[in-house]
Amino acid sequence: MAETQDVVELILQDHRRMEDLFHLMRSVEADRAAALREFAALLIAHAQAEEAEVYPALKRYKRIDDEEVEHGEHEHDEGNRALLDLLQVAEVGSEEWDAKLEALVGAVNHHTDEEERTILNGARENVAMQRREELGAAFREERGRQLKDGCGSVDHVRRVVHA
Repeated sequence: MAETQDVVELILQDHRRMEDLFHLMRSVEADRAAALREFAALLIAHAQAEEAEVYPALKRYKRIDDEEVEHGEHEHDEGNRALLDLLQVAEVGSEEWDAKLEALVGAVNHHTDEEERTILNGARENVAMQRREELGAAFREERGRQLKDGCGSVDHVRRVVHA
């Protein structure tokens, strides 16, 4: 199967990977700390790429609700704060870890569900495939740059949260 350039599909792929990483972070049989490191990098890179490349472009479409896009940005902030809270827990698997993990899962799942139903469905219906592929290339490039720069480190997440 060819690798997609459609920004909608790229975003959905990230969402599914985040769900997989949640399962690993909950599993006592998995390397939960490694799953958290991968998740942190993916969440920050994904959100930064959406806000830099995708959301501004989608706001230009009359049939995509600007308020939903702005709400998505607000929910990124909530997810980032929940991520920072989890990254700052000293002991993986402790009661505090589990509580902070569930707060993160709740924040991210709420956002991805809303984003998929509103913003992404709106993009599917109103944005031509060629434009979605252009946005996909820009999203992928920015996401890759963020990942290369170590965006999932606790120090970087702290800077994002307190910006």
